Amino acid sequence: MRTLLVLLLVLGSLTPIPAAAATAVCVTSCDTLDPSRATRESFPLPDKVINGRVVRLHASDPDGMAWASIDNGVAGDAVWLDRSWDAGASWEGLLGKASIPATWTGTRTLMYNLTDPQHHRRGLVRACGDAQGVACTAWIYPDVCDAACDRGAPGAGDSQPVAPTTLFGRTIRLHFDGRGMAWAGIEAGGAGDEIWLDRSWDAGASWPDGSSLGRTSVAAGGTGTHTTAFAARDPRGRLYGGAVRACGREATHAQGSCTAWARPAVTRAAGALDALMWSYDSYTAWWPSSWWNSAVAVTAVADAGGFDAALARTFDVNRVAFPAGARSSDAIEGDFVSRAIDDSAWWGLAWVAVYDRTHDARYLSEATTIANYVHGFWDTGTCGGGVWWNRERTYKNAVTAGLYLRLTASLHNRLAGDTVWGQRARTAGDWYLNSGLINSSGLVNDGLTASCANNGQTVWTYNQGLGIGGLLELWRATGTTSYLDAAKRLADAATTRLTSGGVLVESCDTGSGSCDDNQKQFKGIFLRYFGDLATATGSATYRAFAQKQADALWAGDRDALNRIGQRWTGTTPNVTDWRTQASGLEAILAAG
Repeated sequence: MRTLLVLLLVLGSLTPIPAAAATAVCVTSCDTLDPSRATRESFPLPDKVINGRVVRLHASDPDGMAWASIDNGVAGDAVWLDRSWDAGASWEGLLGKASIPATWTGTRTLMYNLTDPQHHRRGLVRACGDAQGVACTAWIYPDVCDAACDRGAPGAGDSQPVAPTTLFGRTIRLHFDGRGMAWAGIEAGGAGDEIWLDRSWDAGASWPDGSSLGRTSVAAGGTGTHTTAFAARDPRGRLYGGAVRACGREATHAQGSCTAWARPAVTRAAGALDALMWSYDSYTAWWPSSWWNSAVAVTAVADAGGFDAALARTFDVNRVAFPAGARSSDAIEGDFVSRAIDDSAWWGLAWVAVYDRTHDARYLSEATTIANYVHGFWDTGTCGGGVWWNRERTYKNAVTAGLYLRLTASLHNRLAGDTVWGQRARTAGDWYLNSGLINSSGLVNDGLTASCANNGQTVWTYNQGLGIGGLLELWRATGTTSYLDAAKRLADAATTRLTSGGVLVESCDTGSGSCDDNQKQFKGIFLRYFGDLATATGSATYRAFAQKQADALWAGDRDALNRIGQRWTGTTPNVTDWRTQASGLEAILAAG
């Protein structure tokens, strides 16, 4: 029987991968989860019967995992999973292989993930059994389903995100319908010309399971045709940021031509969010390798209203302790706290945002735990108050002051019957306004000197935004209009003094300079709180400013894969990464 199994594997694929070579995949959970922990159980395929034994494939779509079972068997019968990353051309075999023990009539495997978002691979899975003969079910899920499933007719709407390509006088176009489904078309051609889509999950680097999708030919007497529609997102597999391109071939020549790769954007926020989640590491549950920046990205995702499972995994994986160098240059001591008081507070605000999104009390409880830690560094012995920037108590600065103010007021506004956090927020707000952090131009400098005076250092947009956000939340907590008026003064100063041509700029954006990994997210943080102010006040002026930022970056600082750069007008030198993506997403949300 062992010889037969090996022979079948070899015949099934020229490059089968032995089970020992399989690397554990982690998404919501990691491979080898016990099926008793499945969120839901479904049976997506007909059973496979082998000599009276029943081999069954089980799936839990909420977990994105599958397992296999065999029943009506005898001792020694075996069951396992195969998983393929290239549409079934090859596979990792014998995953979770289990044999029926003596006196039993059935057994099951452990659970394995269907897809691998971290490595941008979409998998197919099947159940196989050995019961005096080897056989397997079909693969799941061969078609991708988003707003619709692969191979349907294009829907209403037609956007063309990239320029067409030409080939021997033929025009090859990539189209998206209003649902974000893609199709390809060829025009001005002749009989036998071909058109198809390629689909990639790794931004066009490869497309092992998405080559020649919907391939079709121009009929006799025709001059053009188009493919059916295909999805570029796989929500069930938690694969986002998929890219497609249109390709064609002229009938009498061997060569073909393809458009550039593109991602859909049914809305600006959806397109920007997918591109951000494409960079999320589901194994380690953060965006490597910036600790506080990941907190800001978590907040952006929560504000955008999606990816609850990824937010939950980020919470579960990262609330433990990490040694220095694992998440930050500082040790993370559990509950998202470290010697960097501002880093800790960023995570507090992140879990407030996730609580607002999910209404799950554990997130608000975590935010309260973090806030208590930060409050421990409020010190009236120096400058009459304010929170120290670090555990060594070397600096009182604007970022920590703004974070503490927003966090304390946020907790008061969410904890029923609270009196403690409300009083702390009012004390923090009064101190903030009288601390000297705000200069005569209404701009927030970086911090205070040892003698408690404004140090005149750089005005960063995120400090301006945190001041707005903290004072606005304090106004919500107290109803005291002077706090709202102060938030407006900071906003008005920013719109006139921190812009170029009406578009927000960071000081490191100008000239030939470039922003470091921290500074890349500053403008988005400003827009998060500026947009909150625009909504709270209903100001048409503020709304127009927020809209101008979103319009500028969408038109001038976005590529066909919906990646957004640091300079929102697209000037050079520019840089694009997940930090700039999170920043741009916040600007888009502010306009919304």
